[in-house]
Amino acid sequence: MSDGQTTSPATKETHEVETVVIRFAGDSGDGMQLTGTQFTNASALAGNDIGTLPDFPAEIRAPAGTLAGVSGFQVNLSRHEIFTPGDNPDVLVAMNPAALKANLDDLPTNGILIVDREAFSDLNLKKAGYSANPLTDGSLDKYQLFSVDITKLTTLALKDSGLSNKHVLRCKNFFTLGLMAWLYQRPVEPVLSFITSRFGKNQSLLDANTRAFKAGHSFGETSELFASQYEVRPAEIRPGTYRNITGNAALCIGLVTAAQRARLPLYLGSYPITPASDILHELATYKAYDVTTFQAEDEIAGVGAALGAAFGGALAVTTTSGPGIDLKSETIGLAVKTELPLIVCDIQRGGPSTGLPTKTEQADLLAALYGRHGEAPVVVLAPATPSDCFDVALEAVRIATKYMTPVYLLSDGYLANGAEPWLLPEIDDLPDLTVEFRKDPEGYFPYVRDPETLSRPWVVPGTPGLEHRIGGIESEYLTGNISYAPANHEQMVRLRESKIAGIAREIPPTELVGADSGDVLVLGWGSTYGAITAGVRQLVREGFAVSQAHLRYLNPLPGDLGDVLARFERVLIPEMNMGHLLKIVRAEYLVDAIGFNKIQGRPFKVEEIVTRVKKLLEDA
Repeated sequence: MSDGQTTSPATKETHEVETVVIRFAGDSGDGMQLTGTQFTNASALAGNDIGTLPDFPAEIRAPAGTLAGVSGFQVNLSRHEIFTPGDNPDVLVAMNPAALKANLDDLPTNGILIVDREAFSDLNLKKAGYSANPLTDGSLDKYQLFSVDITKLTTLALKDSGLSNKHVLRCKNFFTLGLMAWLYQRPVEPVLSFITSRFGKNQSLLDANTRAFKAGHSFGETSELFASQYEVRPAEIRPGTYRNITGNAALCIGLVTAAQRARLPLYLGSYPITPASDILHELATYKAYDVTTFQAEDEIAGVGAALGAAFGGALAVTTTSGPGIDLKSETIGLAVKTELPLIVCDIQRGGPSTGLPTKTEQADLLAALYGRHGEAPVVVLAPATPSDCFDVALEAVRIATKYMTPVYLLSDGYLANGAEPWLLPEIDDLPDLTVEFRKDPEGYFPYVRDPETLSRPWVVPGTPGLEHRIGGIESEYLTGNISYAPANHEQMVRLRESKIAGIAREIPPTELVGADSGDVLVLGWGSTYGAITAGVRQLVREGFAVSQAHLRYLNPLPGDLGDVLARFERVLIPEMNMGHLLKIVRAEYLVDAIGFNKIQGRPFKVEEIVTRVKKLLEDA
């Protein structure tokens, strides 16, 4: 390892790489999420295609230096189109022993390992469960180990800053970011601009973080420790204006855009819950666009307020995760019965109960489809990527307002927190979602129906001549008066079911990646898209007769799905649950589909998809 001497920058070699996966890991107070985010933003501005996977600890205040407190951020950057944040890191940056222990198994042999040497004290080693120091016992010999004095060098760079030792140590992440920016030739201007905007109101912190970042960058350039740099050239992408976006941010922009296109005020009734809280936080910044956000006292109040806003003529949204869906289900049933448009954004996480609050899962599909008493059908949509959350938000609003129905939008923690480049759409290319409220009293009844869509009219309360009553008790056909008549109840139940089923005629034909028929169809939904797409493309390149179909519409299902399934010898359905879509496909189409289920709080790896398909073909 280096003795601290410097060498001329002219001696540094540059190696070009096609793709690199980097994972930053440290204590929850080490700023790894911020470090990873800024490295990602700089990579996006450098023109690379990117995919990210933040990994948050579940405990709010886990003991420092323990495995429970490890926070991670993985970013995949490439000169080619990519679909996932990468299976395993090529580079692991571990800020302490716990971060090393929690992530080392994922680092392949000869992978680059960068650690903060000073963090490997006897106390920290004990907290992480090490009996010996891995930096000196030879256990890391199969990796490219770079033991850097990050703590010491940060302290030296800020020795005259006037900051306390506590605040100085908080700048270690920017030293690390500077080093990594040098190592992978990331542009420094975006990071310096962020530091200015983030700490501009505190000159001491502004100067300290700027100096720490520049010190890390200079260390990489001048230290003998690093003899090489790496370059990832820009990807070839469609021309246009791009921004780096997370799934939750895309969902927010999609909802605001949809409200503007519908010419409706947007009302969010919500209660904070991981990983959906960011939507509440971000929508609160859009007040200039006629957006009202209400942080309710609980989940029930949040959805109740939203449904009241829908009754009043607003675009109503409620956001939550699995535990909140449990509480909101009765009011969602009321929205089904009253036939009011309501967007229910379920950002899924591991369950049941509190479960894995910061980890991802797809186990709310059956709850979305059937988790209400009585016959209460709703529309269920699922985005496939972070940026797709924008498009699905627009589609959810279109369906909800056209068909007067609640619509579930099933995202998850992987999509919500993950990021990718998003090509900003042209305004003129967006759908016109203009809503026409009923104003003509002639022939009006609350449940008179459009002959094509079977939707009832949407009336703003107080419209002259259109006074009406709707509620939870079954209503008489047309009049809306309370009715307990058996035949009337069956008629209304069947009408509501037919209305939802009829939406299938608007669903586009199922798109296939690969051949129209073959040995295996890999069928997915939601955030499994990235791993499935990359896996199927790899299998096709290797000559296997494998294709992919991915579902955005989960209720109703595409009208041609049965024909598509019948053209393949086998159907494999990867899901981050115990087989929700699998049950539906088997029941609806009598297809002996095969489930591939992962319930670990982590998304599928491409390698897992490829291996499972090959095994399926071998077994056949």
